[in-house]
Amino acid sequence: MTRAWERHRGLVPENGVGRVIAQGGFEPCLLALLRLSVGTDRGTDLTSGWLLRALARTGYLVRAVELAYTISDELDQGKALLELVKAAAGAGDLCEAQALAESIPLRQLRDEALVALVPAWARAGERDKAVAVAERIRYPHRWGRTWALLAKAAVDSGDIDEARRFAARAEEKVGSHAVEGTEQVLALLVEVAFATGDHDRAAVLADRVEDLTRSRGSTQWSKAPSLARVLAREALDGDLDRLDALLRPPSGPAVEEADTLCGWALGEAAGQDTARDTDQDARLEEDLDESVTRPFPARALFGAWDLACVLDAVAESADQDVPLAMALSLADRAETLLENGDGRDHDILLRSVTLLLARHGQAERAMALAGRLDPDVRGGRQAEIVAELARSGDTETDTDRGTGRGTGRGTGRAAALVQSIDDRWARDRALVEVVRELARRGETGRAETLVQSIDDGWARGEALVAVVRETARHGDPGRAEALTRSIAYRATRARAVAGLVELSEPFRARRLAAQVVVLDGWAPVLEALERIVPRSAAVVVDRMTS
Repeated sequence: MTRAWERHRGLVPENGVGRVIAQGGFEPCLLALLRLSVGTDRGTDLTSGWLLRALARTGYLVRAVELAYTISDELDQGKALLELVKAAAGAGDLCEAQALAESIPLRQLRDEALVALVPAWARAGERDKAVAVAERIRYPHRWGRTWALLAKAAVDSGDIDEARRFAARAEEKVGSHAVEGTEQVLALLVEVAFATGDHDRAAVLADRVEDLTRSRGSTQWSKAPSLARVLAREALDGDLDRLDALLRPPSGPAVEEADTLCGWALGEAAGQDTARDTDQDARLEEDLDESVTRPFPARALFGAWDLACVLDAVAESADQDVPLAMALSLADRAETLLENGDGRDHDILLRSVTLLLARHGQAERAMALAGRLDPDVRGGRQAEIVAELARSGDTETDTDRGTGRGTGRGTGRAAALVQSIDDRWARDRALVEVVRELARRGETGRAETLVQSIDDGWARGEALVAVVRETARHGDPGRAEALTRSIAYRATRARAVAGLVELSEPFRARRLAAQVVVLDGWAPVLEALERIVPRSAAVVVDRMTS
């Protein structure tokens, strides 16, 4: 989508229009340029969330609230105000956020805003204030989540005793009866219990999550954030017993062929009905595939989609590295399910297991699994595998063979895998990811060299965006700015220059911001300007409303 949009915006004009007026680094000049760009810009909804949040983050919360109150629909208005509460709290304006939360007309959204403020107050060191706000939550179905969030904030700050106390309060609130969201609260409490070292308590809470999931006959959408989250946490702790039990089909005989229809057991009456239509059944049976008429085993509670959620949660764990042995064990279970499952959601599981394998350097096994996909999606999946392999540290390319550079593994696997991708665009995507990882590690020279092997013009620019940013981050802003002039598409170049704005001292940042405005309008640089020119969002809004 980014490629399509930025190609639609077109190439950078050859005459360098606006280059002269974008050389200054003075704030009044930049603000004047912003006002001019708004007059001819493509237009933006004033009540769109990102613009209101920009106002809230830069100290113009009152102006943002005024705009939010122009929304006619009461529910949409309340949601906009809720987002402003979160934005103001994130910017550290907790008192203003508290006042706004208490003024939201709809009670449900007012309650939700107060829930969001509880952990914010706690993270700011105002534990008593956080508790006071938690005590004011009106609706009982939010009490458990509120105290669980407070427990998580306490454990993140290292206060184990307070975390346990708040967790006990949360468990008490969800202990008497289960309401919607109880599984999510208990899953969060499992994480808190693990973090506090109380593994026995974590196991008890995990049992409750499983029991609730089973009793409610939960759909895949409700299992993913709760039970799958618990299973991922247990897997990270080296325990796969619960996952194995859930993947195991229930015991009991398979449904026999004569008493099944597409895997569902038929009662006696159904058997009598089908007996009346013997001739029609005989004709139908001739057209049925043998795989449809053989016995169907009972389904396990967890299927391909659910296991994919567990693998994703394990792979994305930010606080704990996943041991290779655990990753391979999970991959073995995924492959078994792919081979023996009913075919539903197999592509989703295949993506998750291939990326997990690639993150742990098992790229060849991942590519072999990706080879099972249809050709129209295979290339994209292979590009993702190369990207994960690069992030795992194996970025050696053909150019590095025999030079002593690279990862030291001497295999050149990243380059070899890229060359094995048949789809040209997918191959370019893979190269972009390798360039990004090289740049992130500070090997900007190698990254620049590899950019030249990318065929697609937009993809070359996309790769250079990362090189530009990391070159500046590693202390060569002049070279970084020069590299931006190699990017052909105006929107892509504007994005690259906007990245430099965030990394530059104020005077240089304002000059670069002016270049972005000239290239592609005010929108790409507005977020970067929050730090150096906080008035910028208000200037844009004032111009749009004048």
